[in-house]
Amino acid sequence: MTIKSALLVDDSKVARFALSKLLENVSMNVDMAGSAEEALDYLDKNDCPDVIFMDHLMPGMNGVEATKAIKSNPQTAGIPIIMCTSKKSKEFEDAAKRFGIYNILTKPPQNEGLSNILDQLNKDLEAGTLPDEPIDLTALDFTFSDHDVDDNEDEPEAQTPAAKAQSPVQRQLHEQVNGAAVNLPIELIEQVARSSVKTTLNTRMHELLSDLFDEQYAHLKRLSDDLQSRQEERFNGFEEKLEDRLSTLKEEIAAELAVSISDQLLEIKDEIKSGGGAASGSSMTQNQLDELKDHMTTVQSIDTEFWQTLQAEAIQQAHDISRETAEDIAQRTIELYAKSQKAANNKAYMIALSISIGVFAAGIAFISGVFG
Repeated sequence: MTIKSALLVDDSKVARFALSKLLENVSMNVDMAGSAEEALDYLDKNDCPDVIFMDHLMPGMNGVEATKAIKSNPQTAGIPIIMCTSKKSKEFEDAAKRFGIYNILTKPPQNEGLSNILDQLNKDLEAGTLPDEPIDLTALDFTFSDHDVDDNEDEPEAQTPAAKAQSPVQRQLHEQVNGAAVNLPIELIEQVARSSVKTTLNTRMHELLSDLFDEQYAHLKRLSDDLQSRQEERFNGFEEKLEDRLSTLKEEIAAELAVSISDQLLEIKDEIKSGGGAASGSSMTQNQLDELKDHMTTVQSIDTEFWQTLQAEAIQQAHDISRETAEDIAQRTIELYAKSQKAANNKAYMIALSISIGVFAAGIAFISGVFG
């Protein structure tokens, strides 16, 4: 089986655009959804794609919750899901696979990494070796927080819902504050500050890139529409001018041709009129008339011979048909006469035979009376 279609789920237009171009370069049909809710609605109303690329962090329902919903539905549970995230730790990847995610695609995506994942997925699909073990949808919630963290930061084994929204450094600070810890290390404060600045910068950068992408896309679309409109106007104007020019050229050619024919006819008429007074012209005309007369005589003679030949053949065919008909009638008459004669002879023979038998019987009777 070859992967031909993909559903790309990401709230970032920039990320969707970048990944869709990479997938289209390997001849895949790509459909996109801007949120997990939109993706679930798409799966309910359309055919299932061959693979789903799911963003990790999204407003509303995040990628983890969307994966739960997809894996809980028997209609969509078999679709391989590749999670797109900036987390690169081995622990995160192992936990994601136990959770039911096929593989991790690191952001920003690269051609080599994407090709390796797709090649491996194709091999697993052809060999039927996709993981199909039962998945515990609740045991691994702690693995996926709602905010990305650095690779060197470890996550606790158990989190409360409120702690899930905090980085490990923020949770440590929160725990120390709740525990009435007064003296905070300078390193911890610096880590908290760096984490906050990093989160703020990432969020702001994401917003700016999304806005810039929207503006550039709208600007390019507007330029494309304007260029297409101008080209259509130029083409329409050129087409009208070409039609007008062809129509004018047609009229000019027709007028010149009519004038030329008229001039030639007038010249021929003048030559005919002036030919009667000239000796050479008269001689030429007489010769032409003689030739025409001879030709007509020849044609007439040929025509007469043809009709005579045709008439003779028709008469001969009529004679042949009449003779054949007469012979046929005579033959049938002879046959009928022969049949009638044969019937008459048979009748006379029977009468004679009857008379002979009667005479013979009478003689026998007479002789029997004499001797009796």
